[in-house]
Order: sequence, then C-alpha cells, then structure tokens
Amino acid sequence: MQIKQMLDERYPSALKVRLIMDNLNTHTIASLYETFKPGEARRLAERLDIHYTPKHGSWLNMAEIELSVLKGQCLNRRIPDITTMRHEVAAWEKDRNNSAKNIVWQFTTPDARIKLKRLYPKL
Repeated sequence: MQIKQMLDERYPSALKVRLIMDNLNTHTIASLYETFKPGEARRLAERLDIHYTPKHGSWLNMAEIELSVLKGQCLNRRIPDITTMRHEVAAWEKDRNNSAKNIVWQFTTPDARIKLKRLYPKL
C-alpha cells in the first residue's frame, strides 16, 4: 500500500522512481503481486527502479553516521528560516561529497566475539 501511495500521490508525474531497499525478504516486486491484482502490480512495478543495499553492509549505520556529522557540522546552530537551512545543507553536502570521507569501522570481528560472546555457540 505504501508503494502505491508513494507512486500515485507523492510522485504521480514521475516516470520512474528510484527506490533504495534493504534485502528483507518481503522487499521484492513479488510482494506487489501478492497485494494487488496483476495489472495494478505490473503498473506499479514498471515505475520502480529498485536498488538494493549490500546484503552484509551496514548501510543504516552509515546513514546514521552521516546524519550525526550533518547535525554536528551544519545544524548545530540556530538557522533563521527553511530557505537558509536548505542553502546551508546543500553547501555542507557538496563539501562532504567532494571530500570523499570514509567510515572506519572500529568494531572488529574479534571485538564482536568478546563483546557478544553469549550469542556464539559453545563448541
């Protein structure tokens, strides 16, 4: 229902909508056919350009890190109006993209084995 609402109400004139989805087993085109009649499911599916996140990538953590950096570097002050905020965020985003920052994961597999020991099977 959310996909139909997004396509028909939020982006009714868009020919294609790029949709970024994780690899949850329900996040497939097949779920449209389970929910809607075949003609309607096909109509919706043809307007989607689906990109899946990496199966073993922590994309949600990366997004949370970026939002935290945005907050700390750009939104950490009073901004008088929405136009100024959009301008400031666009400038921050351009600078951030041009600097090509990497995320350095500090939680290693050996660390996980220690911290999450209770979750590992006893051999």
